[in-house]
Amino acid sequence: MSLSDRLSFKDQAFRLREEAVMAATTRLLASKGFDLMTMDDVALEVGISKPSLYKHFKSKEDLATEAMVRLLDGALDFLAGQDAALTPLQRLQDLLAWALRVRLQGGLPFLPSGSPQVRAMLVRSLRYVTRVLKLNGQLDRIVTQAKQQGALRADLPNDVILYNYYSRTCDPAVEYLQLYGKYDSDAIVAHMLSVVFDGLAPPRADSADAG
Repeated sequence: MSLSDRLSFKDQAFRLREEAVMAATTRLLASKGFDLMTMDDVALEVGISKPSLYKHFKSKEDLATEAMVRLLDGALDFLAGQDAALTPLQRLQDLLAWALRVRLQGGLPFLPSGSPQVRAMLVRSLRYVTRVLKLNGQLDRIVTQAKQQGALRADLPNDVILYNYYSRTCDPAVEYLQLYGKYDSDAIVAHMLSVVFDGLAPPRADSADAG
């Protein structure tokens, strides 16, 4: 085996271990939260020593930031790959369904913890901030298009719609439905989308007659 082959194998092993570290971090952040998660927890979950973990990430702040960056990258990639035939409203529904499935599989919500420490940590990361701005900008344009088509309320400002939209990925109802509702993931996603886009009130009689 040549030196280049050995280096390539070493690089591959490093990347695979880093992926395992990120998977463990995501699980721990979802289950324990940032404040309770420790570097020891991550090393134990992956099955590596803490010095080995520090070769990849220097702190749990770095780990959490990378987890959020990867989540945003996933959302941006999902938006970019959507079917061009979808309406703006369908694009919003489609992305939220994806985000809810990520959450149900143990992933992270879009919005970080309410902890001031976590917020401060994330806004210090240029990689995180640039992705947030890019995603928000794309979704803002989609919301505007949906309004123009009459699919969303024109009287609500875009940021009111978007922050409510983002907050659905953090809604504790997802966990309650998963733990106590006896629904599978597809049913939970369908129910959450219905609540978000159709509301809780039954259709008005005049609307039903018009349909």
